Amino acid sequence: MSVVRTDKWLLDTYDNPVELCKKLKSYFDENVSASDIHQHMVMHGMYHQPRENGTKLIKALQKRNIWKLVEQEEKALQTEWDGPDIPIFILPADADNRQLRQELNGKSGLTFSDKLFLFITEDNTDKEIRALFTHEYNHACRLAKYSKKEADYVLLDTVILEGLAENAVRERFGKHYTANWTSYYSNVRLERISRNLVLPNQNAPKSSRIHLQILYGLGFYPKMAGYCAGYYFVKHYMESNDLNLKDLLHVPSQKIIEKTDET
Repeated sequence: MSVVRTDKWLLDTYDNPVELCKKLKSYFDENVSASDIHQHMVMHGMYHQPRENGTKLIKALQKRNIWKLVEQEEKALQTEWDGPDIPIFILPADADNRQLRQELNGKSGLTFSDKLFLFITEDNTDKEIRALFTHEYNHACRLAKYSKKEADYVLLDTVILEGLAENAVRERFGKHYTANWTSYYSNVRLERISRNLVLPNQNAPKSSRIHLQILYGLGFYPKMAGYCAGYYFVKHYMESNDLNLKDLLHVPSQKIIEKTDET
């Protein structure tokens, strides 16, 4: 499979996002409802309520051939990274989400081992959309090539997953197209975050509260702490070993932090 023509779905069901999500049910466990799918998508950046003239957005994206653009990117990266062939869904992002606008310029994504979602607006440039797809498809490649099951991921695996994906963006498009959070902290601060927060809690399971708190920097933790540490770990490992992103897709998380942990 490749890019699903969700534009056709949206022209019919944009005003009822739960109805739209009924079209996604066959891609999820049979016990998952369309409402559950919509709620999960909204948590990750999909629009939750239709906007006036919402179909104007769909037609604008159609005019720019965004579905074709993403399909071309998918073919290129599937070849470059020997990646999986999975369905890709393009849906409108939540234009009212202030955090989404500030952190990610209004775009977001969500990747499972067997499917990928992009949430975008008409304001996102083609290159921004390509960068977003690079990040999300890198997740799919890591999930496919890393021997550990995603259900067994601990905090270290998650921060490395995010670090790999954003370094893939840096490798393909340069620092300018990486997320704002990659520039939040100096290397000195990142070393402290890594040593004092991430490494001591590196085995925290996905189900634990501290896993999410450190990853996103919730409460009193530094903003996006886990993401930033993951970007730092991977970049340091790539530069220390003169490697490109493809070389790291199968490398165990623990190995990626070895040199950083020694410094």
